[in-house]
Order: sequence, then structure tokens, then C-alpha cells
Amino acid sequence: MSTLQAIMTTGGHTVLEEAVVNQLRASVRGAMLLPGDDGYDATRKVWNGMVDKRPALIARCAGVADVIATITFARDHNLLVSVRGGGHNIAGQAVCNGGLMIDLSRMRSIQVDPVTQTARVEGGAILGDLDRATQAFGLATTAGVVSHTGVAGLTLGGGVGRLAHKYGLTCDNLISGDLVTAEGRVLRVSATEHTDLFWGIRGGGGNFGIVTAFEFRLHPVGPGVLGGRMIYPIANARAALKFYYEYSQTTPDELSASASLLTLPNGDHALAIYVCYIGPIQQGESVLQPLRKFGPPLADQIGPTAYTELQASADVSFPTGLHYYEKSQFMTEIHDEAIEALVTHFITVPSPRSEVAFQQYGGAVSRVPQADTAFGHRDAQYNLIATSVWTDPTESEKHLNWVRESWDLMRPFSTGGVYVNNLGEEGEDKVRAAYGPHYERLVALKNKYDPRNFFRLNANIKPTV
Repeated sequence: MSTLQAIMTTGGHTVLEEAVVNQLRASVRGAMLLPGDDGYDATRKVWNGMVDKRPALIARCAGVADVIATITFARDHNLLVSVRGGGHNIAGQAVCNGGLMIDLSRMRSIQVDPVTQTARVEGGAILGDLDRATQAFGLATTAGVVSHTGVAGLTLGGGVGRLAHKYGLTCDNLISGDLVTAEGRVLRVSATEHTDLFWGIRGGGGNFGIVTAFEFRLHPVGPGVLGGRMIYPIANARAALKFYYEYSQTTPDELSASASLLTLPNGDHALAIYVCYIGPIQQGESVLQPLRKFGPPLADQIGPTAYTELQASADVSFPTGLHYYEKSQFMTEIHDEAIEALVTHFITVPSPRSEVAFQQYGGAVSRVPQADTAFGHRDAQYNLIATSVWTDPTESEKHLNWVRESWDLMRPFSTGGVYVNNLGEEGEDKVRAAYGPHYERLVALKNKYDPRNFFRLNANIKPTV
């Protein structure tokens, strides 16, 4: 059946003929959802409530064979494709209008080998799945800071979290991956197999195919760590941020530290310094002495805690379904002028849920040679992230503008690079900034593995062939 026979457009919506959909249904184990089917609306919703897109078809893949079949179907019928792992992308690129959404959320199996200290993780798993499975053996690998983030998206963009200062980015701990190309071929990529593609998926995003399984290197962590936050009044925020910068430059790799300007439940603005120490608790207390002595804080909420609880502690601030917008940029230093401008601007924040955060890089992240992976910002010491969070869609413009103003204020202090996993729909110049010095090499890789740009709903690297 030709594409014109299989696909019709009614009122601007793509409609697939029943016979064509039934043909695909017969070839897969997972469910095929059309508009109006039970589960369609729930499945098409993603983390960012700003995103409201309606695919012509959702394929809820049950395994690799389903992924191959749906890719082949989309290619044969010239359908736009989006790929959902965790659905946590700020731009909502996991879902599309009028195309085929390939949903991996049923593929969440995790197999941990405590002897080799490795884990095999399917592409639909989320970080909470990974942490629970690995912590059963007292192991972990670098993951993000919100537990419902997808493992796949995090890894493909680089992946930073509380363990990065000690063990590097998530992609630095990737041993191998199983990837389905736009041609429907399954490739195992590693340091010895399809090495060019292995380089590319460690920071190049979802541009080259669908990674259905990841193999990670694990490390002894927890189950108990020393973590939490110190909270300071906004009047002391400038001094606290200056202290944070100086302190975070001197701490050992076992300690990760971030800082956020935020609004407390009582409506007061404040500055919080978050820490996680993964070594012996007694040694951690010694490392934290300068932080405990600085102040006085409004609250000292640091103590021994379960690693899994610390990993999930930010979930309450970033629940699924609210409206989100963020912009980020890398920095090597936090200048006094930047602190003054940022704190002054934060007082104008229009939503009590919005934040501006410094996320720490450096340490083991910076010791990986620049050319080893597609992640091209090894010189970064911090990622500054301005995030607006709100509920009323009629107020969107003021929240978007506040983030843009925050980003513009910090631009003179940045490296010019941005983190691909924080990137929204911001144009090709920001995509180039995200991939930095490796952009042309990534284009060559795109030309080789996806010359027709089949996988384009991402921070897209456009082929030139």
C-alpha cells in the first residue's frame, strides 16, 4: 500500500487507515494506540505540561523487535517519528503531532551483575529504577537529580548528577549500547564495536538511532550517604554564593555541591547549598565543617540519609504536568559581578516554584580528555540553570521572559557552551553551542548513520549529504 493510500489528513490531523495499523499490530507484541483509544491521552502526556501534542499513532514497544518493526513502518509510510524514554525533555520532543511516537516506557528491565559491577538497562527505564536496582547491591552509577528522568535521554546527552564529581558523567560510565538505526539494523556499540558511533552516543543525543539497552559501569556507593542542604536568607545570598564558589573549588571528589536561589514555603526568597558526600560519614563531617561554620543558616538539613532518598529528594519540586521552561549555560568561574546581578534579578521571580541553580561539574568530569566523547564541555566547572515553573498557561509569557532575562544577565560570564539536556526549541545556534567543538564530527557521523534525518525530533544535527 502506498503512503498516499495509507495516510490521510483530516482537519489538519494525520489519520492512518485501519488496515495499515492492523498490519503493524499483527507484527508487534506491544500495544498500538490511536486517538480515542484507552490509554492514548495518558501515554502522550510528558513531564512538561506546556507540551500538548497528538501523535497519529503510539507504539508501546515491548522489545527490540517492536522497535525495529515500528521504525520500518514509519520509514515505509514517511511518518514523522518521536522517541519516548522517560519523557522528561524540556522541549517535549518525546511526543509529536501527526506522526508515530515510539514509546519505550514498557522496556524498563535492569539486570545488575554485582561481581563485574555492571548493569544492563533497557531504554525505557527511569533513574529511580536504576538507583533502586543497583542500590540493592550497594552500587550506583552517575544519574541525574530527579528520579523520573529517563536513563536514555540523560545518558545520550552526557548525564550529570551527584556522583559525577567522583565518577564522571553518566556517558563516561557507559560500556556499551544496543542501537537500532534508521534502517532497522541492530548494532552493538562499544570501545571495540562501531567505535565511531559509541563516541557519538556519549553526548550526541538521540541523533543516530534508538538505544534499546545500555551497559553501565557501577561503583560502590551507600546505601547511606551524608547529604542534604543548608538554607540561607536572601539577605545573605551574595555572601553564601561567594562562599559556595570558593568552597566547591577545594572539596574532594567524594563531595558534590550545588546551589540554588529559591522561594521557601512561607514565601521568603533564600539560597540553598546542597551536598552529597559518598565516602565514610565521619570523613564527610570533617569535609563539611567549613560549610557548617559558615552562616548562620536558616536551617541545617544535612545528615546521614539513604542514597535513594537523596536521589528522589527533588521530585517534589519538579512533578509531572506543571509548565516548565529553562535555559542553561556553562561557566568556569562564578564572578562577584555575576552573583550580584543574579541575586538582584532573582528577587523579581514571578513564580514561587522557579529556581536558578549552579550545578557542579569539574572533578572527574574534567579529567576525561575532550576528544574521548561527544560531550564537548570538559572545561566547565558549573552549569547555570534558570528554570521557571508555573501552573496557569495564560501567564506563560512572563515566566518565559524571566528565564530569558536571567540567561542574558549571565551570558557575559559563560563559556558560550550550553548543556544539550537543558536545551529547548531555541534554534540551530544553540544546538551548535550544545555540541561545541565536536559539531562537525557529529555531522559526519549523522551523514553516515542517518543521512535522511529520520531521527530529527531532538537537538538536531542536520546531515549535509
